[in-house]
Amino acid sequence: MTRNRVEKTSCTLLGLGSMGTALARAWLAAGHPLTVWNRTQARATALATEGAQLADSAAEAVRANTLIILCLLDDASVEEALAGTDLTGRDLVNLTTSIPAQARARAQWARERGARYLDGGIMAVPSVIGVPGAGGYVLYSGSRELFDQYEEILAAPAGATYVGDDAGFAALYDVALLSAMYGMFAGAAHAFALIREEDIDPASFAPLLAGWLAAIAPSVRQTAEQLRSGDYTRGVVSDLAMQVAGTPTFLSTAEQQGVSPELLSPYFELMRRRLAEGSGDEGLAGVIDLLVR
Repeated sequence: MTRNRVEKTSCTLLGLGSMGTALARAWLAAGHPLTVWNRTQARATALATEGAQLADSAAEAVRANTLIILCLLDDASVEEALAGTDLTGRDLVNLTTSIPAQARARAQWARERGARYLDGGIMAVPSVIGVPGAGGYVLYSGSRELFDQYEEILAAPAGATYVGDDAGFAALYDVALLSAMYGMFAGAAHAFALIREEDIDPASFAPLLAGWLAAIAPSVRQTAEQLRSGDYTRGVVSDLAMQVAGTPTFLSTAEQQGVSPELLSPYFELMRRRLAEGSGDEGLAGVIDLLVR
């Protein structure tokens, strides 16, 4: 008898919060047989009508498949959910938010129990999971062999990007990227605050702000090359001395507009410190060295 469809990889998902539920629906929509477990059974029951198999316990869910995916509250929840379960021969993909040290410890924990391990950092919100072209993706680190074996199913909900065999790298990349995002939000907040009390429509200002941020974003590549080479003067157009000389304009404008400079001042202080070390011909990459000392 000839099969009329390609058999899809089955998996187990532990954790059905907003993100877990979105992941579950994406795998079901892609045709992957799915067993689910959640501490609050009602959330799991809702997915049964969409084709998921319900497990009464985490241990039962783990027994159902080789590939076990976790999307729980925190690392302690992972420990609790898997306590006492037999993980021999299982492949664990942990999408629970953690820090690098926890991911590395959890990878060792899994190896000691006979399981392969892959850690993940989700760079998406639930609403874009399973939506082609929405831009969401998941960072993975740990077992390359495991990633290669399951890349198809891992890529079903969102893009899958492997970042290294160190299990802590996905969590580190995740926090590093989100840290840059919050820095951008801080700058945007200051910009909106400056115009807040003027007869300026924020909606009219926003396209200019978005365009400016998009235009300067590629400068991070130059910073990366400077860090790689150790030459912080490479390709510099506006050197540190020039930029520090311009900071009083920003602070005076904020004062006149009645806006606190607290989002800008710490960075300006780092720039002044770097300049005081005699690095006026550099760009801004040297500030990074001050942060890691």
